[in-house]
Amino acid sequence: MMPSPSAPRQVAILGATGSIGTSALDVIARHPQQMRASVLVAGSNVDALLALCRTHRPDHAAIADPALFTQLRDGLAEAGLATEAHAGHDAINALAASAACDTVVAAIVGAAGLSSTLAAARAGKRLLLANKESLVLAGELLTREAAAAGAEIIPIDSEHNAIFQCLRSRDASLEAGVRRIILTASGGPFHGRSRAELGAVTVAQAVAHPKWSMGPKISVDSATLMNKGLEVIEAHHLFNVPGSRIDVLVHPQSLVHSLVEFIDGSTLAQLGLPDMRTTLAVGLGWPQRIESGVSGLDLLTQGRLDFEAPDLDAFPCLRLAWQAMEAGGSAPAILNAANEIAVSAFLQGRIGFLSIPALVEHTLSTLPNGAADTLDALLAADAQARDITQTAIARLPHAS
Repeated sequence: MMPSPSAPRQVAILGATGSIGTSALDVIARHPQQMRASVLVAGSNVDALLALCRTHRPDHAAIADPALFTQLRDGLAEAGLATEAHAGHDAINALAASAACDTVVAAIVGAAGLSSTLAAARAGKRLLLANKESLVLAGELLTREAAAAGAEIIPIDSEHNAIFQCLRSRDASLEAGVRRIILTASGGPFHGRSRAELGAVTVAQAVAHPKWSMGPKISVDSATLMNKGLEVIEAHHLFNVPGSRIDVLVHPQSLVHSLVEFIDGSTLAQLGLPDMRTTLAVGLGWPQRIESGVSGLDLLTQGRLDFEAPDLDAFPCLRLAWQAMEAGGSAPAILNAANEIAVSAFLQGRIGFLSIPALVEHTLSTLPNGAADTLDALLAADAQARDITQTAIARLPHAS
């Protein structure tokens, strides 16, 4: 599925109008002789998709909402583009697996991106994986299908991409000399606070990340350290390592993106400015290094680098994620679903901050762990977990 040395890489961007998609297009545009955007996919923002099509002139454009097909098709025609219009998830899955691309940037947010990610893996594509749910919900299934088809997965999340760079592959085995992998965490807005100090925190405080401007859900996940817990699960599947060989360090400066320790005592770390174009350039150009548009890191201006152990008493979500990973099966899917419902309720002001881990733990202990061998089974566990968490929220005395 890889292009010949003289042929440009044909890239499908699933989630083209989002931040990762636009960053990918920025990198691609810097290398017109080596790669092009052949497929652009968006959820419902037709106007933004059409604007991207006018700039990048892909062979295919798809919108997830079938009701918007006519608007997309007519907009392409009015722009004088030969780009073929498509709509619906089945069409997106077919494009991800088709000869229209050899590389797929999987950046559709949430469970909606699962089926197209699996389609690309089953077709043996180079898969630049930014869809967290693909690994948290279906890590066992995705990695098995990718291995069977010879698909090449390159993680785009900064921590996992850092590990990939340090390893120069996804082989983190003891046979390859790897002792452990170490994910770094910023610590979020409540870094250094005790559990007792977290009971009265507000939504506004939770979404005020000290380093980045992110969406409310991921900002709360960063505040609870659940985001790092989900990344531990991702690392387990991506690099095929047990939890006993995955560690987390809190690093407030967020310049060291992750580390790999080897059996000879060496530790390699990947450092850089927090810009997704770096990780996308790694995925698009690998094994070559290509220009990303990101400047280098000036350590003299950054000052000190600090590291400390995470506080699992104040931030139990990280502990719960580790437990779900060790349990395997549907447990990570249950964890993820329960967390999504709990975070939504917190953002709505229906529950307190510390109720988030309590609800996740309740759902994990209530719903029996099941098999994770099919997408249908995982989605069923996801739905059950959401129902159980919603019911528990409704019973809380301060829920409205």
